Amino acid sequence: MNKLQDEKEFVAAPAPNDEVVKPPRARVSDVIDPDADTAADAGPRKRDYLDGFLHQQPASGEVGGPGSDLQTAVVDALKEIYDPEIPVNIYDLGLIYGVDVDDDADATITMTLTTPHCPVAETMPGEVELRAASVPGIRDAEVNLVWDPPWSPEKMTDEARLELGML
Repeated sequence: MNKLQDEKEFVAAPAPNDEVVKPPRARVSDVIDPDADTAADAGPRKRDYLDGFLHQQPASGEVGGPGSDLQTAVVDALKEIYDPEIPVNIYDLGLIYGVDVDDDADATITMTLTTPHCPVAETMPGEVELRAASVPGIRDAEVNLVWDPPWSPEKMTDEARLELGML
């Protein structure tokens, strides 16, 4: 035999005839009971990092319609998404044509891209949908990608033009 095989300095996948022992699956019943004696030994429970998120209440006010608090929250969330090639958010860039929130708290975003051959054409609509759906109070989000009317620099806000030196 080879010296390297004797020392087993490498890790190889098990052979088909080797018995593979899988670790046991975690079960709900395996959770430590906080009222048990062992919980006192572990000390007080630390604050869960998701605690604030899970207890966050949706925005109050009108559920849907133009100018509602929920629609404003969705627009604010979309203003946090930036085009990777241009240092301006997609809302001020004029890529978002419409944000509609109905009475069931479903958001519909109508958007376009700068060109059909945009490098983020496959990822940007998905990111917009995820960001809109993550707004507290939104039940579901849908993105409609349209090409008519085509995007042009005239659709940008004055702030975006100023940022890009186009004023």
